[in-house]
Amino acid sequence: MKDPRYQKMAQNLINYSIELQPGEKVWISSSDGEVDLTREIIRAVHEAGGIPFLKLSHSKLTAALDEQITEEQLKLMAEVDIATMEQMDAYLSVGNLLNTAEFNSIPQEKSKLRMEHHTKPLHYDVRANRTKWCVFRMPSESMAQDAGMSTEDFEDFYFDVCTLDYAKMYEAMGPLAELMNRTDKVRIVGPGTDLTFSIKGIGSVKCSGKRNIPDGEVYTAPVRDSINGVLQYNAPSRYSNFTFDNIRLTFRDGKIVEATANDSERLNEVLDTDEGARYIGEFAIAFNPYILEPMNDILFDEKIAGSFHFTPGQAYAKADNGNKSAIHWDIVCIQRPEYGGGEIWFDDVLIRKDGRFVLPELQGLNPENLK
Repeated sequence: MKDPRYQKMAQNLINYSIELQPGEKVWISSSDGEVDLTREIIRAVHEAGGIPFLKLSHSKLTAALDEQITEEQLKLMAEVDIATMEQMDAYLSVGNLLNTAEFNSIPQEKSKLRMEHHTKPLHYDVRANRTKWCVFRMPSESMAQDAGMSTEDFEDFYFDVCTLDYAKMYEAMGPLAELMNRTDKVRIVGPGTDLTFSIKGIGSVKCSGKRNIPDGEVYTAPVRDSINGVLQYNAPSRYSNFTFDNIRLTFRDGKIVEATANDSERLNEVLDTDEGARYIGEFAIAFNPYILEPMNDILFDEKIAGSFHFTPGQAYAKADNGNKSAIHWDIVCIQRPEYGGGEIWFDDVLIRKDGRFVLPELQGLNPENLK
């Protein structure tokens, strides 16, 4: 029996997220044997008059490939994939990781090679800037385990998150985006955190199901050299096949000059990937009302209600502070009371306290108003 939620989600992806038009070509990347949603997406593409292109992968096979992968091989793979991507109008990624720890055994240097020579040129440089795109996960048993939920309960949670009224959220984001556009000085305070920076002239981007599912954030970027102070993150963050926790960064004139975590040596190896890895490429304020706890999956965690993320590495073209890097690492800090609270100030005006927006024009983004 078909699950009508898959059909609804496919229709939302095609008609809302990427707004596919007749004759447009869409690359559908589907992993780990996912069939039900991918099939509905293909049908929805046909109904919209589009042209679907399908690329299948499996994490076990990709992991086997990456064990001995070389720079030369990755560059050739990127060349082939970029040639295809440049012909596409849209891109959808149906993530279905059966085991979220599948890549944990891959040597860190191999993961860095893939990021530098395949992921960045294909996805950050071409796909993100030249296509309409949306990236999302499927509700796998592995994700349910990471979230500490039964498979059935996680599926219900997943569809609540992924099929909420994103058009309503988009309208509610407007005042925050406008405020960010005219803001100069930002100050963030909380347990272990006292951070200042400027976002003047960078601009903001509203994220409401057009690029990620789930979604719920407005992002910008700090003026590259303006960041000073200390930031203590409080959500675990998986990067380069390792889960970091208790990440603490100290900034001086934009640069991360000190970094500690549960594995400080490994953390600093990531931040030494290139010059841009020690500077910040994104600052985002998040407010998805259904996502409340870390799942160790950044696509969900970066949207946690009452959180923000502050991202070492590459800046996005739509809010570009000039920072370039092979990495883009979204790390999350939750400011709701049960996580220690915290405040965000724009030009000496308090805009959010303990995870809740306090300015009247921003209160539409508080959880009770988005469900």
